[in-house]
Amino acid sequence: MIKRLHTNARMSQAVIHNGTAYLAGQVSEGTSVTAQTEGCLAKVDALLAEVGSSREQMLSATIWMADMADFAEMNAAWDAWVPEGAAPARATGEAKLATPEFKVEIIVIAAVA
Repeated sequence: MIKRLHTNARMSQAVIHNGTAYLAGQVSEGTSVTAQTEGCLAKVDALLAEVGSSREQMLSATIWMADMADFAEMNAAWDAWVPEGAAPARATGEAKLATPEFKVEIIVIAAVA
């Protein structure tokens, strides 16, 4: 069975299948990379809770950044958020994001309890 949450014609914010939750890329408002990263992570937290998962159950994270020069700033917010000993597999790359205002987009896959 496949369960979709917050679905519209284009996408779902989360899809659960076979004990795994796939979250859509999360972006956030804010003028700094720190503010946007923290906003993205708050949205990830909310979706993980909604699907019955948590930070400790993350399997993978993909982080897109508009400018890799902001890598250290993003990592500071990420490192403060990710649970010690439960870091997921992770990739980070630079990409042109949906709008010029977005500096960070975070995509998470997690196990569901």
